[in-house]
Amino acid sequence: MPHLLIDDVPVELVRKNIRTLRLTVSAPEGHVRVSAPLRLPAAAIFDFVRARRAWIEKHQTRIQARPRPQAVAFVSGETHYYQGRPYELRVHLTAGKPRVALHEAAGCLDLYVPEESTAEARGLVLQAWYRVRLKEQLPALLARWEPVVGAQAAAWGVKQMRTRWGTCNTRARRIWLSLELIKKPVVCLEYVLVHELVHLHERLHNARFWGLMDQFMPDWRQHRTALNATVTGELHAC
Repeated sequence: MPHLLIDDVPVELVRKNIRTLRLTVSAPEGHVRVSAPLRLPAAAIFDFVRARRAWIEKHQTRIQARPRPQAVAFVSGETHYYQGRPYELRVHLTAGKPRVALHEAAGCLDLYVPEESTAEARGLVLQAWYRVRLKEQLPALLARWEPVVGAQAAAWGVKQMRTRWGTCNTRARRIWLSLELIKKPVVCLEYVLVHELVHLHERLHNARFWGLMDQFMPDWRQHRTALNATVTGELHAC
């Protein structure tokens, strides 16, 4: 991907079939990335970044001040999150089928894996368990919120996302949610779900969109703050 230097700020430029510019500052190093429409002149991109120089510096400083996350080895004693609550991981070596068992009262996640399993293999077992749990919860949440929003998704899915909590293909009326949401409080998952459903009424993040959010979920700002309170990924400016 092409890289630019805009007033001593290194910027990664990504051309996409989009209508508006999108600026991202990503952890852990504070890298700057701009997604731009395919035919937008370079001068407009330079002006866009320069106008947001203070925003970039503020968030780079914020990212650099965060404690660096420790590498996860999927061994006993680590802390892993489920629905916003921390759980102690307990690894059990077994010859049986890999699986995960949640013990809410004890605050533990039991991970059963073969003795020769690698950290990557253990992580995949836990990830698969997270995916099943999130998919189990979504039908009830959709049944609750689709009548409130007055919009119905034709399809939905869960996938790993590096830069977003959710996406909505308004033409196909398809919603995708980040697998990471299963680690957040349920109200955060509901906020993202409502956010994507509202996009079925309004594609853009404009005044109408935020007005609809106020109408359908008046406390959405509180939930968004909770969602982003522990973000270790990327910060966006539109």
